[in-house]
Amino acid sequence: MRLQLNSPMMARRMMLAAMLALTGLIALPIGGLGAGPARAEAPLKVVATTGMIADAARQVGGDAVEVRALMGPGVDPHAYRQTRSDIVAMTRADLVLWHGLYLEAQMEEFFHDLARKRTVVAVADGLDKGKLRGHDTYADKFDPHVWMTPALWKDMVAEVQAALTEARPEQADLFAANATAHLAELDQLITYGTEILAQVPEENRVLVTAHDAFGYFGRDFGFEVLGIQGISTQSEAGLNRIGELVDLLVERGVSAVFVESSVSDRSVRALIEGAAAQGHEVRIGGELFSDAMGADGSYEGTYVGMLDHNMTTIAAALGAKVPPKGMSGRLSGAGL
Repeated sequence: MRLQLNSPMMARRMMLAAMLALTGLIALPIGGLGAGPARAEAPLKVVATTGMIADAARQVGGDAVEVRALMGPGVDPHAYRQTRSDIVAMTRADLVLWHGLYLEAQMEEFFHDLARKRTVVAVADGLDKGKLRGHDTYADKFDPHVWMTPALWKDMVAEVQAALTEARPEQADLFAANATAHLAELDQLITYGTEILAQVPEENRVLVTAHDAFGYFGRDFGFEVLGIQGISTQSEAGLNRIGELVDLLVERGVSAVFVESSVSDRSVRALIEGAAAQGHEVRIGGELFSDAMGADGSYEGTYVGMLDHNMTTIAAALGAKVPPKGMSGRLSGAGL
């Protein structure tokens, strides 16, 4: 799905155009830097905003794509702004994939502008809106954290496949075969998660995290999810909210809360201290990957590894017996 240009304010619009012009690439053909179109055998150059989308592009594209992710481990996409090197990479790419659904809130205007000159796809915009959670803070917007459940991420993989196929139709069969194999992996992940999370005692199925990123996870696996901050990390965690959650932890005997790799743990530790002041002990159940994956080159740095880690960590901390190294014995064990 290609984006249509919105009408931004003139001053902002001129600034973005100037940034693009600085790269010296504004007038280049979509095919790349060469004088003619890119050779069919050359890898399709793809730039993706998040590691999760980049992983989907690599899984589907295989050797036919060359993928760069703008946001690495520990990076918060809600607050991220494009750098000059990002702009150069995107203007040189054959295809730019971003999430949409207001995840990359600080970059939206840039993508709308870039879409006039390059092939830019907001992958999540193609999802069935009937499957998405509404957004309490922003009218007519949806919870963007669709990667938190493999069932919904399968639809994202299909959208990535469609974008790659449109960009390189002669390799449609390769993309289809790779997508089928990856979707089978996601089915295995769904089965694993369903089995181990069902072992968590009913009274323990309360997932408390730094921000409200796990709503789809809770919906699919039967957990009550409570975030200190809202869907965006840019929302404020007020003292009233922290006080309410402290009272809930004490009243319901919640014994574990979770920190996130891309969000400060300050508010989570405030919960623990508040509960301790009321005589109730709460521990950190582990570090979860919320808006970014694990280290590049690691198992946790893949989508399957990211979700395997989260599922295994949550289940273990809340009372289930889990394999020590996760679904396929590849977890590092860090944070478990």
